[in-house]
Formats: sequence, C-alpha cells, structure tokens
Amino acid sequence: MENELKILDERKEFIICKSSDKKGNVKCDQESIAGSVSQRACVYCGARVVLNPITDAIHIVHGPIGCASYTWDIRGSLSSGPSFYRNSFSTDLKENDVIFGGEKKLSQAIDEIVKEFKPKLIFVYSTCIVGIIGDDLDAVCKEAENKYGITVIPIQSSGFIGNKSMGYKAACNALMKIMKTFKKDKEEKVEGINILGDFNLAGEMWIITKYLKDIGVNIISKFTGDGRFDEIKNASNATLNIVQCAGSMTFLAREMEKEFNIPYIKVSFVGLEDTKRSLIDIVRHFKDKIEVEKAKEYIDNEIKKVLPSLEMYKDKLKGKKAAIYVGGGFKAISLIRQFRNLGVETVIVGTQTGKKDEYEVIESITPDGTVILDDTNPTELEKFIKEKKADILVGGVKERPLAYKLGVAFCDHNHERKHPLCGFEGAVNFAQEIDLTVNSPVWKYLR
Repeated sequence: MENELKILDERKEFIICKSSDKKGNVKCDQESIAGSVSQRACVYCGARVVLNPITDAIHIVHGPIGCASYTWDIRGSLSSGPSFYRNSFSTDLKENDVIFGGEKKLSQAIDEIVKEFKPKLIFVYSTCIVGIIGDDLDAVCKEAENKYGITVIPIQSSGFIGNKSMGYKAACNALMKIMKTFKKDKEEKVEGINILGDFNLAGEMWIITKYLKDIGVNIISKFTGDGRFDEIKNASNATLNIVQCAGSMTFLAREMEKEFNIPYIKVSFVGLEDTKRSLIDIVRHFKDKIEVEKAKEYIDNEIKKVLPSLEMYKDKLKGKKAAIYVGGGFKAISLIRQFRNLGVETVIVGTQTGKKDEYEVIESITPDGTVILDDTNPTELEKFIKEKKADILVGGVKERPLAYKLGVAFCDHNHERKHPLCGFEGAVNFAQEIDLTVNSPVWKYLR
C-alpha cells in the first residue's frame, strides 16, 4: 500500500520539510493542480460561506438545485434575531433554462421572495452553469432594485473562474458595495470597531463581543456572524477593523482602509496565547479611551479561571503528535501555539488558502522535521500522517473520513461544529475534545 501513495511531480514545490539548516519556500496562493483532488471548495462556496451568516439577508442561488443544497446551512452560524439566512433559495435551473436562458426564472424568483418575505437585502449568486450560459445577473438585480426599492446584489461566483479565495473576494466586493452605497457625505467617525471574519460558529461571536464590551470596546458592526444589513451600512463610521479570519477578510480590511481610512489589525481568538495578545493589541489601540491596566487585569482573571483545567489536560496529552489542515494560515498558526501549550507537537501543518507571510510564520514556530503543505489532497495527507505517526488530525468535514480510515483521532475545527472553540472557555473545550478523541479506548482495539 505504501508504494501506491505517490506525490505528483507538479505538487512537490507545494510541500516542504522544516529544517533549521535551510529556509524553505513553500509555493502557495496558486490554482489547484489538475488531478490532485484538492480539498478546496469552489468560488461560489467561498462567497456563500462569507455572506450567509448575515441573518436578515435572503440568499438566492441561481443555478441547479445541487449548488443550493451543497451550501445550505454550511456555517453553524447562530442568530440573536432574524433567521432568513437559514433558508436556501434556488432557481433550480433545468435543461430548458440552459438552452433558453434563466433570467426570467431568476426575476420570477425575486418577485415571489419579495412578496413573501419583504427583505431589505438580497444576494444573488451565480454558479458554474450561469457562467456558461451567460445570464446577465447585473441587469436582473438592477431591475429588481428599481422595482422594489430594496438592495439586490449580484455575486459573480461562477466556479470555473477560480477557487475559494476568489469567492471570498467576490463576497468582500459585495460588502464594499453596500458600504459605499449608504455612506453619507462628511460622516463623523464613531470610536469603535468592526469585527471582520468571525462567523458566530456555535455562538463564538457572542463570546468575543462579551470580552470586548467587558473591557470597554464599542462594537459598530460584525462581518458577518450574527450580522445585520443596517450594521453593515454603518460600518464605514468605525475607527478600527479587527480581522479574525485573515484568509477571507484581509482583502475587505485593505479596501476599507483605502476607501474609508479605517486601519486594521489581525487578531486571533484561538487559544489562550493568541486571545490574550489580540485583546491587548485592541486595548492599546484605544489606550486614550480605555483603562489599559484594568483591561489587563480582566484578561488575567479570565485566564486564571481556565488554567487548572488546561493543566489537567496537558498532563494527559503531553507527547502526542498532531496534524493540522485548515482553511487559512492564521488559524493554523494559532492551532500550532495552542497545541504547544498543551504539550502536543505539530508534525504536519497545511492550509487551503495560506499566504507566503503566513507560511513563513508557520515555519518559524514549528520544530525541525515538520511537514508543511499548501492546498493538499487526501493522498498526501495519508502519506505524511503515516510517516509522522500523527495521533490526531485537526481539519474540516472533508478530512474526517480520512482520519477515521487511518485509525487516527479527529477534531472538527470547521463550520459545522456545535460547541465554541474560541476564547478562554473555547481553549478548555478544545483541550477536552482533543483528550476525548486521542485518549479514547477505541484506538487500542483498532491498533
């Protein structure tokens, strides 16, 4: 079986083995190699996962029914109010629509939805088939806006034109369009932040906002977990953007800095170390408005509450080996640190959409011999998990079957999970989950 696990020659530049003797240079931020069965999703999926958590928006998928069902409820995002986003609407294009065009069908779908739900905001997503037949989404959406006096935004997310990262960019362009449309002339700034790149998985946005409010930070808007249309319209008033998911939202942060003069900082609320650092960075930005020492005392008290539990799990996990394969590089960096604080060595780490600077950080904080991969596939993951004898794989829903087939423990750090893994309490949940799966008695029967 070992001899059957081959790495494509075209993929070898995307894989390095960390060595202190020489600096690696992993190739990244490229199109997927044909034939490698990449774990990346498509452009449409990238756009949908960013925009879907806006709770009072309607999302219409212009394409076959399969595209809508594929991304229905793809985020485990929770809402404190409206629940329009929990519905998945589709124009359900058939063979006749491919031949004669689907614009009329899309227009009728918008008419029905406006009559039934009376939304303020509608997103219309193009899919692969729409890119082929050439339906004019811009014209249909503009007509609907004029007809009903609401905001209807086309998302150009046909899958054949790129990868998941391009879907992120399409979503960010849609958000910028909302802000530009509703920005008022000579608008006064409001001292406060926009949270970019948290999608309220299992209520994580609520955990983050509680920390920030407790230390005195004003929150203007949330992109996009538990987000609202009216919040997004006012986001240009903020004085700082914090970027949690760098892969999906750094582009938006840069655009907002250029257009609205809002600076941004990258943060991570994954693990104690990064949560503390991020909160202090935010406090320092508002040092003239917030009592810095009081905020630091609050953070230290929150850490003290969870340290005994983490020390207990550290004793049970010390010496274990972890493989990480997640969407963005910033999350991977946080997970490496989080595992290190639990006494777990990271032996494999990869991302779907990591950037060069993120891989440089990953290389600097991992031990020699760590395998670093970009946009990997199941064959490569299997090969290196076996070679490095990893005890656990942290990834998303697509990696779960591979881990279990190999008899390796698995931790879901993706969209569908039902318990929070961010912040101080999330650090305990993470350690508990790692312990439950790694130290499960089932493995001694399999091995």
